[in-house]
Amino acid sequence: MLMPTPTPPLRNAMSIDVEDYFQVSAFAPYIRRDDWNGLECRVERNIDRILALLADKDVKATFFTLGWIAERYPQVVKAIVAGGHELASHGFGHERASDLSPAAFLDDIRRAKALLEDLGGVPVVGYRAPSFSIGKGNLWAFDVLRDADYRYSSSVYPIAHDHYGMPDSPRFAYPVREGLLEIPVTTVRMGSRNLPSSGGGYFRLLPYALSRWMIRRVNEVDRESAVFYFHPWEIDDEQPRVPGIDAKTRFRHYVNIPRTHGRIARLLEDFRWGRMDEIFLGREAATSPAAAALSPA
Repeated sequence: MLMPTPTPPLRNAMSIDVEDYFQVSAFAPYIRRDDWNGLECRVERNIDRILALLADKDVKATFFTLGWIAERYPQVVKAIVAGGHELASHGFGHERASDLSPAAFLDDIRRAKALLEDLGGVPVVGYRAPSFSIGKGNLWAFDVLRDADYRYSSSVYPIAHDHYGMPDSPRFAYPVREGLLEIPVTTVRMGSRNLPSSGGGYFRLLPYALSRWMIRRVNEVDRESAVFYFHPWEIDDEQPRVPGIDAKTRFRHYVNIPRTHGRIARLLEDFRWGRMDEIFLGREAATSPAAAALSPA
């Protein structure tokens, strides 16, 4: 009797939002944008650590890179591309899409795309809005992204959150405009709520075993690839402490940072990982309805 061939585990998308600690949206009331140039920038050394970790685990990832960083540290962009990773856009100035007019948003995403492509020498087809700032109030942003020749966005977080979120949006990749795919970061459905299970502060706060269970549930029950994200500053326990911030912001930003590098190393071993473009736009996605909608007739 022939035994059924076991289904191979899905590949999940590993992504890094390339920005520095002082550019976090929650710090905006405490750190003036005009002061950024005078602050210690630590992103270069943190990206080096991340690239070394990914190389050690033989994992390729997607780096949603801020134009402001790329302009000042072009070697960071070149190292990402040289490592075989996907170079994607995080916009230029880390301004929330919801705070910009359509014209200003178009300028921001085109400026970032052009700079990244010039430095990296590769097409940039993916975009992630700072603070997942595409929601019900600015759905026009998808039209602008399509017009700027992006092929996918990963800018919607389908949860309820005090700073962002669209909890009633689809949980998995879907065509949001002709030629444009939205790839939400991952949630687990429990009862009538979506629970965050894709990285960031939740990954630092929750026990590692719970985060691992959530991703495994998405793979095995939903049969979908998960999208995980983190920031370079989340592995940097020596980053300068920002003075005068409120207790809630302090807790969210600094909780469990000393443990994050080790947790990510475990995560890279416990699951299969890859680039966003290869998983959602490449061969692995070829038979999905979302990918089919992006294919030319």
